[in-house]
Amino acid sequence: MNAQAPADLTDMEVSALIAAEAGRVLLNLRASFDVGPEGERADDLRKAADRASHEHIVARFAELRPDDAVLSEEGKDDPIRLESDRVWIVDPLDGTKEYGQGRTDFAVHIVLWTRDPQAPGGGLLSASTVELPAQGLSRRQDDVVLPVRDLPRDRPVRIVASRTRPPAVLADAVRILDEALQAHGHDTGVEIVDVGSVGAKVNEILSGRAEAYVHDTGFYEWDVAAPLAIAHAQGLPAAHVDASPIPFNQPTPYVTSLLVGLPVITEQLRDAMQQAGSA
Repeated sequence: MNAQAPADLTDMEVSALIAAEAGRVLLNLRASFDVGPEGERADDLRKAADRASHEHIVARFAELRPDDAVLSEEGKDDPIRLESDRVWIVDPLDGTKEYGQGRTDFAVHIVLWTRDPQAPGGGLLSASTVELPAQGLSRRQDDVVLPVRDLPRDRPVRIVASRTRPPAVLADAVRILDEALQAHGHDTGVEIVDVGSVGAKVNEILSGRAEAYVHDTGFYEWDVAAPLAIAHAQGLPAAHVDASPIPFNQPTPYVTSLLVGLPVITEQLRDAMQQAGSA
């Protein structure tokens, strides 16, 4: 199903094109797959989807950017990427569990790492796409920057967390954050909401349904890189929980933590997490 593409596509256009194609692969596979009345074959669907999306993405990069390296969750890690000046960091299906459950909070992540010795960690992220195929939405690094948003007054402040591995101190941190906000006259409360893919979590902030996302139990570069690049492009702070920058294309592509949020709440949430962790 490889669609033809002009040879002069920009990196951003290549990223968006391949992510959209992979999204269609995932939707078509799920629509055609019989998981059984009780979801007995959901794991089979997940494995097939991971493989199909990965194979499609790698094949398209081989066509459109044959000289670039690819770091994919589903591929064998080729150490040549550590010597390459251009590395595509890919998650063919982020939110695999949610995908197998028929939910919409899964995504395809694609972003380009380019070597830059002057940048933190030795490289820069560009051409990022977070494709949310079941939501009919694509977040791109070149999207128009959204207006700066304040905290909501008609609902609780929402902190997004992992459905399966939220921070152990998050409940205490939310209590501390709520008390701090009340001290400044914001009394709508704070609540935790769980969402699947990291890309879907960041989208909750960009869509105005949440104010921050925090994770401190570890994950991988392909989980983080594309959503972080889009968050940065939208002016959202996005870094480790301790505010240190996150480097990419590392020998071990592991990321210990991530905090993304509206500028108006990020530092307060970071302080609350640190207080809860030291209590």
